[in-house]
Amino acid sequence: MVALLLTLQHAAGLVWQLPPVNPNTLAVCVAYLALTLLARILTRTVPSPQPGPQWLPTIGVDIVMFGYLQLFVTDVLSYTPLYGLPVLMAGMLGTLMMALGTTSIITILLLAGSLWLGERSTADSAQRYMQAALTSIGFFIVTYLVHQLSVKLHAEHALSQRNRMAAQTQEDVSALVMQHLGEGVLVMDRQDMVRLVNPSARLLLGDAAPASMPFELSHSPSWNPLLALVRKTFDSATQQSADIDIPQPGHSPMGLRARTWLTTPHASAPASSQQEPGDLLCVVFLQDLREMEARLRTEKLAAMGRMSAAVAHEIRNPLAAILQANALLEEELQDPVQQRLSQMVRQNAERLTRITEEVLDIARVRHQIDNVPAQGISLDESVRHIFSDWQMQNPSRRKALLQLETGDAQVNFDIDHLRRVLINLTDNALRYMGPHEDSMCIHTGLTPEGLAFVRVWSDGAPLEKSVEQHLFEPFFSSESRSSGLGLYISRELCSRHGATIRYERTALVLARGEIDGNAFTVHFPKSLRLPGNPSLFDTIMV
Repeated sequence: MVALLLTLQHAAGLVWQLPPVNPNTLAVCVAYLALTLLARILTRTVPSPQPGPQWLPTIGVDIVMFGYLQLFVTDVLSYTPLYGLPVLMAGMLGTLMMALGTTSIITILLLAGSLWLGERSTADSAQRYMQAALTSIGFFIVTYLVHQLSVKLHAEHALSQRNRMAAQTQEDVSALVMQHLGEGVLVMDRQDMVRLVNPSARLLLGDAAPASMPFELSHSPSWNPLLALVRKTFDSATQQSADIDIPQPGHSPMGLRARTWLTTPHASAPASSQQEPGDLLCVVFLQDLREMEARLRTEKLAAMGRMSAAVAHEIRNPLAAILQANALLEEELQDPVQQRLSQMVRQNAERLTRITEEVLDIARVRHQIDNVPAQGISLDESVRHIFSDWQMQNPSRRKALLQLETGDAQVNFDIDHLRRVLINLTDNALRYMGPHEDSMCIHTGLTPEGLAFVRVWSDGAPLEKSVEQHLFEPFFSSESRSSGLGLYISRELCSRHGATIRYERTALVLARGEIDGNAFTVHFPKSLRLPGNPSLFDTIMV
């Protein structure tokens, strides 16, 4: 801007001859403007001149230009104040040594200009020297003060940057914790507006939580009990905790445990001033009572399972004696009624035997009968035989779509253990699948990484989140008649052979269209060795 004004001033003076302007001066101003534009184009960042060659294109050019105007341009204007521009630049952007050196050069130029003008005029030179000295002293004072201000501003800016980074880090960590927190978290204000909601809380809110933020929860009458608790928190200014029931049309009420806290007042607020009510926020933590009860029930059942393992071991021998005695008794019975009673005894004793074996499998996975490590087996052939044996028990009911796509690929898995895993998965799928021929699909294949897998898919209804989180825990079941051991034993058998089992909700493209369903997938390792040396006491601690 200064270069442009100087160029326009001398151009106007050259045109109107008021005052007379030397064309060489106009050329110098145009060159100064060109150098300024060139520096502006080439410099993409804020200049930070330091002692060295980089001082010349910025501050050095300014001093040369303003010195030329002071010494060789004779008109009514004084160009001495223009020296303030390089003084400020050096004081703000450079070091203290460079700023004082720049001011020293300007002082020499001012004194040299006074000497130059004193030789060319008859006016009193003492006054001119005194004016140059006072101006130089002012420049030195301005240089020091500006540099000190610059250092302070730089320190404040660095502190502000650190505080902003710390606040951003804290915000990112808080957001990450909220995203993965199992509890639902809501942040609400006094106007019943939800300012922040995490995924767990959004899942609990359902249709009451739109995608856009913030939103008003009072539009959903079902959540009035929660709003009443939040308002009570604001009125009493104390934390609240209560179990509330949220009505759900067509379903039983959803029980929630709600805990509320108010945010603390801003630390920057004066102690004498009171916090505005609108600045306070209420943080609400929500827990599904059904999930809490399920977790508590699982812990109790797991403790009971550890005790029942010892009990099952003790009753296995009496059960074997009962079965043997009943078998001998059946050979002597001729009355149909007595034979039917003996059959009932045998069936129930066998059922108790299966239950005791399942309970004992919680504490240990039995070794192979011949005490030999499992060898590589053909996955497709093994799955085909296991499915055929399972289907023959009830061909009219046990139907599935079989897709075997691993060819001759072999996996390291005991065939009896694989049979048990697949039968557990197919029995679960059979219990919840639809009536169609392709309601169940058993699929083998290879992942892009070359890992073989077997997947049991069924078109059953999606699992509740509270059930999904505890699928593979012992003694956990969504049905009262189930022992809750099948999936747990399947996972332990997979772990024994280095395989993994997981659940996911996925869709398959069938002849009747794209259908969503539940899929349990077992991924087998590449290695044909068992993870560890087998022993006679291959146990799993619970």
